[in-house]
This record gives sequence, C-alpha cells and structure tokens, in this order.
Amino acid sequence: MLGLPRSTEVNRRVAKEKLYANATLTASVKDMIKDQIESVVWRNKLADSTMSVAAGEKVEEIQIFEIALRQKALDKRILPAIAKAIPYKILFLLTFEGEAQAWMEASGTFYSTDWFTLEGFTLKFEGLNLDAVYENLARQIAGGRLDAEDDIAKAVERDKQRQKLERDIAALEKKVLREKQFNRQVELNSELKRLRKELEELR
Repeated sequence: MLGLPRSTEVNRRVAKEKLYANATLTASVKDMIKDQIESVVWRNKLADSTMSVAAGEKVEEIQIFEIALRQKALDKRILPAIAKAIPYKILFLLTFEGEAQAWMEASGTFYSTDWFTLEGFTLKFEGLNLDAVYENLARQIAGGRLDAEDDIAKAVERDKQRQKLERDIAALEKKVLREKQFNRQVELNSELKRLRKELEELR
C-alpha cells in the first residue's frame, strides 16, 4: 500500500492482549479496543538497518501499524494510549472496507488525513535521516496545517494558536448576532476585528 522497500516489512499480527499488557489502559479504553478494532498488524519498521536512511537525533525508528476497524471511526483516546506503550514514533494506518486513513503524533498532538481508497492512498517517505522523514510525514498527514519553515514543535504550537483563534472568532460572531445593544455590538466588532487580524498574521 505504501510502496516501502521489502527490507522494512514486518507483517506481524499484534495480539490485543499485548497492548493491554504494555499500556496503562482504563477498563473503558480496553473495552473500546475490543469493540472497535478488528486486528492490529505491525506492517513496517523504518530504521537505518532496514532502509537507506540515517537514524535521526530524536527519531531512531518509525513503526507502521495497520489497524483494521469494525466501523469507520475510532475513539480518540485509543491511539494515544497505544502510542504511550511503544517507545518509537508510530505511523498508524486505520483501514475499513477498502479505505485508509493515516494518523501520526507530532509534538504531543495527533494529526490525520482524510479517508482515501486503498488504491489512491500514498505517502512520501523523504528525508536524509529519520528526523526529517518523521517531520515530512507529519506535515503531509496534517494537510498543510503545519508551517514548513518552522521546526515541528513550533509549527504545532502555531497550529494550536490558529485553532484557538478560529474557535474564539466563531464564538464572537455568534455573540455579535445575538447582541441587541448597539454600543455593545461596536465593542464586540472591534474585538472581532482584532482577532481576525491576529489570525491573518499567524497565517
């Protein structure tokens, strides 16, 4: 599906019980894994020993896990719980009825692609070392939300600021529509203008 070298292939099924043993999971998350996940397969291991790319200073290996779902959704608590149990960066590929979606954590935040057909699903594995490969993957999966000129941590922080401003602007726009007093409307519109300017500068 990803066109990676055969030397990276692992193709080993991971028992859900192993995830429970290695991760600190609440009973409710364990139940969600049982109910929502059909199977977990460790598909690939990207490392200096499996492909022609140097280890990074921060990223020694990237594991690729394919998670077959029982429905086209997964509770947002599951992937962070699995990721905590594994001491490497992970590219998660969720699959359901001929479609796939990629998920990856960057600086504490999970990003995902849209759903694609398996035939149309591609990712580029580019970079001189695994730090660069990981950052490039994260930016692809984030779909333009992470600024290319910033390092990954700064890019994630700017994205969080943008999202907060977008939420604040949406809430303020609703307030303006509901406000009956003219003077208060003027105040709110002034604040709205300031937030929009701030958002424009971040973009």
